[in-house]
Amino acid sequence: NSEVFRGPYISVITNRTTNLLIRGTMLFGVGVFLALVLNLLQVQRNVTLFPPDVISSIFSSAWWVPPCCGTASALIGLLYPCIDRRLGEPHKLKREWSSVMRCVAVFVGINHASAKVDFANNVQLSLTLAALSVGLWWTFDRSRSGFGLGVAIALLATLATQLLVYNGVFQYTSPDFLYIRSWLPCIFFAGVITMGNIGRQLALYECKVVQEKIHQD
Repeated sequence: NSEVFRGPYISVITNRTTNLLIRGTMLFGVGVFLALVLNLLQVQRNVTLFPPDVISSIFSSAWWVPPCCGTASALIGLLYPCIDRRLGEPHKLKREWSSVMRCVAVFVGINHASAKVDFANNVQLSLTLAALSVGLWWTFDRSRSGFGLGVAIALLATLATQLLVYNGVFQYTSPDFLYIRSWLPCIFFAGVITMGNIGRQLALYECKVVQEKIHQD
């Protein structure tokens, strides 16, 4: 029996590496695309300002922003399903691509609100975006691991942004919290949850393909 199943399982292990690379590449591409679109919203609203010599693309974005966001998206999207397996905490909500697309739409909407909607003050804006971001997690995730990773990565990303602003790489027009905008961690948190959901859906699709291959062989 072991000889019969050895072939399929060896091919599955080989394919896992390929599938991992494919998922990482897809996540990278999604991250780059979202970075270009969302950064365009922020620059058009003059929320972020880059030095004139740095603005070199038609998207008014520094060249390093999309690759950094793409790399972070790939790591987050690959990390989420891995943590789920390690903790034995499977995603309980129904997984469908339509749900993932709605999550992406809500994330873009939260970014749009931060750039386009006028609030009375930054505190009101920050509280509103915090509520929307937690609502995004509750609607599309609800896992403790997802929430914990979202908070941790959002804090790290906020710290990295503060260091970039402090060193003059770019700046915010009206910073109200240690060189940055106070609502920025909310945007990072929502982005982490969104990329985590995309990563989970891609991993689920891979599992289905692997199971079908084993049954066929």
